[in-house]
Amino acid sequence: MTRLAPVPYEEWDTEALRPLTGGRTVPPSNALGLLLHHPRLAKAFLTFSTQLLYRSSLPDKMRELTILRVAWRHRCRYEWTHHVVMARAAGITEEELQEVRLGTATLVNRAVDELETTSTLSDEVYADLAKELDERQLMDFVFTVGSYGLQAMAYNTFGVDPDPGMDDAGMSDAGVLNHGVPTTGVDNTGVDDRPGNGGPGGPAT
Repeated sequence: MTRLAPVPYEEWDTEALRPLTGGRTVPPSNALGLLLHHPRLAKAFLTFSTQLLYRSSLPDKMRELTILRVAWRHRCRYEWTHHVVMARAAGITEEELQEVRLGTATLVNRAVDELETTSTLSDEVYADLAKELDERQLMDFVFTVGSYGLQAMAYNTFGVDPDPGMDDAGMSDAGVLNHGVPTTGVDNTGVDDRPGNGGPGGPAT
């Protein structure tokens, strides 16, 4: 249920959107329509979020897998649908999307789940990330998880609907899949706790 309807497109404050658009015209967006209820906040937040999305030092695929895992855990349909499109454009496969949904013990899923659960990383997961990422990339990773968790919280709280025509790509309110994939062991955060999948049922592989 939408609690705060998007500001109508014809009433948009284009100056507040400048950190994202650079003055260019952009199509309607329910997320931007929400932010524009508070132009000063919109301008400040878009400066930060644009840095993480378009100037991040993370590889594109890793950034999108990170955002998708956050969106899945928060059951944020807006974030999920928007970034599934970007993920596919970055070369992420349907198999990799399935790993996000199931909480398979990939390095990204393990790291996102730890940050979301404990607000820190274990020495083991930090060391594994540090083998793949330099210092700036590690910072971008942590800030990306935090920023998109914040956005998911806002979109869910204010009831931001996916933009028209967007596909939810298998998201389920119950935390299970809708297209024939076995759901035993998948909890309501999308974490697969079956043995061998990194949950309580077995060690991460």
